[in-house]
Amino acid sequence: MKKLSTVIYLLLLVALLVAPFAGAYPVFVMKLMCFALFAAAFNLLLGYTGLLSFGHAAFLGGSAYVAGHAIKVWGLTPELGLLAGTLAGALMGWLFGAIAIRRQGIYFAMITLALAQMMFFVALQAKFTGGEDGLQGVPRGKLFGMIDLSNDLTMYYVALVVVVVAFLLIVRTIHSPFGQVLKGIKENEPRALSLGYDVARFKLLAFVISAALSGLAGSLKTLVLGFATLSDVHWTASGQVILMTLVGGLGTLSGPLVGSAVVVLLENKIGELGNFLARVTTVDWFNTLGESVTMVTGLIFVICVLAFRKGIMGEIIAFIDRRRGKRA
Repeated sequence: MKKLSTVIYLLLLVALLVAPFAGAYPVFVMKLMCFALFAAAFNLLLGYTGLLSFGHAAFLGGSAYVAGHAIKVWGLTPELGLLAGTLAGALMGWLFGAIAIRRQGIYFAMITLALAQMMFFVALQAKFTGGEDGLQGVPRGKLFGMIDLSNDLTMYYVALVVVVVAFLLIVRTIHSPFGQVLKGIKENEPRALSLGYDVARFKLLAFVISAALSGLAGSLKTLVLGFATLSDVHWTASGQVILMTLVGGLGTLSGPLVGSAVVVLLENKIGELGNFLARVTTVDWFNTLGESVTMVTGLIFVICVLAFRKGIMGEIIAFIDRRRGKRA
């Protein structure tokens, strides 16, 4: 399985390397990579630690505003802006975690949601965020003062390097002794306590790492698109990342990547698909699909939950394991 996973990741990396030359729109693929990193960071918390957070939009959006403001107003270089956003995500994660981490189940989820809603209203009222208009006109600048990121192709490969390095950090974390303790806490928290582990400290550290990587995703998204909006910090963004993780496969490394691709592609291409179906079938109703993205993604989520209980990649991995078991 490990060799198969390595081959799949290498093929995915090659596909991303050649995507701009194969007709893919670089900005759209960069947006997809940012959401893939966001989902992978969230999966580290839910899939491997067992903590369901409804407030991860606070880290994505809050860090997006911090990075955008640092680059636009303070004049920081892109790498320092990304660092500032990541540190802001880690700080917010520590504050949120210190308040919520000793609660479990629905209580933990509701506390994170309440804290995220507080962050939303701060973003709505604060002057530096631009309120309802958002933070606009964030320049890409020059990386290390030398590499001009105004070119989409250059920005694409910088974003790819950032996302790949962050994903490798997640992989290393999961396969480290620290990651094994997190899995133990998820499977049987009382047993982890009886073995002498400081469960609260491990949970808090996992929460901070997840928040920091979510902040990196939000900061990178702002750098790529040139703006940060209230939609980044709204509770629907928290719901969206949960959808991505569950559709792709909870507790799998590749699941969030697949889930984010499915959700983002649906949201961006459902209108084009509806127009195509309307032309082919001459049914005008399909033209309204573009206005019903939420309904369609909700339907897809219901289908995936009913048909793929473990998510897309979870079911594929389970199928491969069953085949190997039969051969053995």
